[in-house]
Amino acid sequence: MRLVGVRCDVGPQRGIGHVMRCLALAEELQLRGLAVEFICDAHTVPWAAAQIAARGITVRAAVWTPEEHVEVLSRYDAVVFDSYDLDPAVYPAVRRTGVPTLAIVDGDLRGAEADVLVDQNLAAELDHPVLPPDTVRLAGLEYVLIRNEIRALRPVDPPTARQVAVPRVFAFFGGTDAFAAGPAVTRALVATGLPFDATVVAPTPELAAAVAAVSSQVRVVGPTDQLAAAVREADLVISASGTSTWELLCLGATAGLVCVVDNQVMGYERAIATGTAAGVGVLSELRADPTAAAAVLKRLLTDATERARLAAAGWQLVDGQGRVRVADALLYLIS
Repeated sequence: MRLVGVRCDVGPQRGIGHVMRCLALAEELQLRGLAVEFICDAHTVPWAAAQIAARGITVRAAVWTPEEHVEVLSRYDAVVFDSYDLDPAVYPAVRRTGVPTLAIVDGDLRGAEADVLVDQNLAAELDHPVLPPDTVRLAGLEYVLIRNEIRALRPVDPPTARQVAVPRVFAFFGGTDAFAAGPAVTRALVATGLPFDATVVAPTPELAAAVAAVSSQVRVVGPTDQLAAAVREADLVISASGTSTWELLCLGATAGLVCVVDNQVMGYERAIATGTAAGVGVLSELRADPTAAAAVLKRLLTDATERARLAAAGWQLVDGQGRVRVADALLYLIS
């Protein structure tokens, strides 16, 4: 059986976005009869470790130097990289061993070098980075990596308007909410003065207490395996403008995005510009002034037609088949 190694970032501050999109690709590879192993510090985020284990995937400890990568990764038939933190020297060192490589990037290559580069972001196909020699680039939402959980609940038809007296809001900010967006967004919702029925995901007891301190009417839950179902049930989903954005669009959600960190700026601006999501704001600004998002949130909470328009526009952009196309490219390298 052919074996693929996945070297990805994960951690309390880095979050779990890299792991989750790699799991989507791993699911597709497993369907095609390949075995997958992860090389990462999954133990630092127990929920992420549980997600990997649930798919029968072995985890090896993360390595960092080029020499360590050459030693560890030479046993695989192909290697997938998804990292912001690796020494750029790792990539050419591994390529020189002859092991086929695929790297997932977000705009800035950060020194990544591979046989196949995947940039699954909106309008990435319009960018023209300088590529390493002998590299194929797969770019745009056509290549978004979507997990089984999301694919299974993708609506067959585009969403239509749902008229409700009290809209249901679901808010989550990755597996760790490393920048404490949950409490800030809860304050922004309360500042609208409008009725809503909200559930906020808080990955730690400290974050749960902070959300509850803002409003005792908000339900607070921990990281959930039922994320897609919660998204489908909500009238409005508020999330960070990271990799989860594309999952929301695939599910036909009305997405309100918060730009949590600088590396999300491009995706945030492009999603808003194309009319596939609403911009709730930049996290630092919401912290300083909870009313900064009042106009956007009031529109999303009261206008069912606008919610449906956003949801339908996003649904049309992400078909859930991106991982099939990426797996095809990887398997071509090792066929």
